[in-house]
Amino acid sequence: MRRVSFDEMQCSIAQSLEVVGEWWTPLIVREVSLGRRRFEEIQDDLGISRNVLTDRLNKLVDEAVLERRNIAQSGTRHEYHLTEKGHDLFALLVALLQWGDKWMPNPKGPHTELVHTGCGHVTHPVLTCSSCGEEVTDADVRARPGRRFKDDPDHPLVRRARTAAR
Repeated sequence: MRRVSFDEMQCSIAQSLEVVGEWWTPLIVREVSLGRRRFEEIQDDLGISRNVLTDRLNKLVDEAVLERRNIAQSGTRHEYHLTEKGHDLFALLVALLQWGDKWMPNPKGPHTELVHTGCGHVTHPVLTCSSCGEEVTDADVRARPGRRFKDDPDHPLVRRARTAAR
């Protein structure tokens, strides 16, 4: 089955999925963030085929999520490192981890625990408001058109607001 492209969709989530929406991508980013930086290490841990891993790594490098570094004294041997853009995927990986632990739990307990290096305790990061610092859930926020679309009568959120006001 061919994957649908979201190139034309004017939505930050859709545009993000263009980069990280392939199945293997979050797992590859996880591997690199855990310190597995060489092709063979990533392939061995994930059991992914060489051609699929090559394709995904090339895309992540092209998208500046990963940086490929030659570590060989002579010849070519690469390691992959997260860029700032790659490090910014941390919240996505944590969200997927926590969602999976809650809704697809392993009967033997979680496979991975996050430990805050600052205090040494197991942590369960939460989303907080950047203004007041309170925890934020889906019930605590509402969406509105961004500045770019604020006066666009065809924007779905503008149409929805007009319909609700009637």
